[in-house]
Amino acid sequence: MREQLAALREEGLAEVASAQNGEQLAAVEVALLGRSGRLTALLKGVGRLAAEERPLIGKLANEVKAALSQSLAAKQEELAAAELAQDLAGVGLDPTLPGPPAPFGAVHPVMQAARDLEDHFSSLGYVIWDGPEVESEANNFDALNIPADHPARESHDTIWMAEDTGPERFCLRTHTSPVQVRALRELGAPLRVVAPGRVFRQEAQDATHEHSFHQMEGLVVDKGVGVPHMLHAMNSLLEGVFGRKLETRLRPGFFPFVEPGFELDARCPFCKAGCRVCKGTRWIELMPGGLVHPHVLRSAGVNPNEYSGFAFGLGLSRIAMLRSNIDDIRWMMSGDLRFLRQFPS
Repeated sequence: MREQLAALREEGLAEVASAQNGEQLAAVEVALLGRSGRLTALLKGVGRLAAEERPLIGKLANEVKAALSQSLAAKQEELAAAELAQDLAGVGLDPTLPGPPAPFGAVHPVMQAARDLEDHFSSLGYVIWDGPEVESEANNFDALNIPADHPARESHDTIWMAEDTGPERFCLRTHTSPVQVRALRELGAPLRVVAPGRVFRQEAQDATHEHSFHQMEGLVVDKGVGVPHMLHAMNSLLEGVFGRKLETRLRPGFFPFVEPGFELDARCPFCKAGCRVCKGTRWIELMPGGLVHPHVLRSAGVNPNEYSGFAFGLGLSRIAMLRSNIDDIRWMMSGDLRFLRQFPS
């Protein structure tokens, strides 16, 4: 039977190669591999072989079938291409000529900043975490120690989903901070995590404010973590991202989910005496942060008497502006190809 299978393979390949059109090829396929085809008829005799010979013949039969199937598929593509060329010959089109070159895309400056920061944090042992853009009121506000009467919950700041009859309200997340709560609940402490993503707010648009923009939340929770650890992490981060030391300043700031809270500002690179980006102050607010409030740790199931931590929020859109000398944040979400083509990958 080995000789018969070898002969069937050679004869079958020759018949496939000689087919002139799709109908002939289909007839060859049925004659070779159909239910009543020559290979099927040949395999009916396997049961009469010795038991030790059956596996070898079965393997050889599978190889013959695979070779014939591959040859049939290649011949089908060849015939289809020839038929298409024949159909198009009358309209003056040569399908063998190369088509117009496809335009190359580029990585958006915000996405490039996110990737660089993810690489930086990964090298320091941080976990990259993600969360939903539509967030519950409990995660976006309650778990972060933001009181019920806080102005941030009002519709002039937060974009709420349409009202429903459920027990819980949902909104477009106003910051990436809810991800730190989700990560703590799932991974526990100790923990080092960063969460990049898009956030939404009811903002009056100008050169530095947009209703949709990108942030990156950083969180470290461990035993004995304090302000010096936070300052070192924030400054080394900026130096790693920009490749140079930035002139920065630290000032007090209030955020319900940290205590104490700070604002880290960077010197404006666009002016020497004040401009619309820095609003005449010569400083750009870049990275707020602070020590994680005990209420936030408790809401995530972490004992604040055992663990402490720091959190910081980084404006990816503003990082991209500083790195690429972009003087208006509204370009980021414009979708204007003239803007994007300035940043080839």
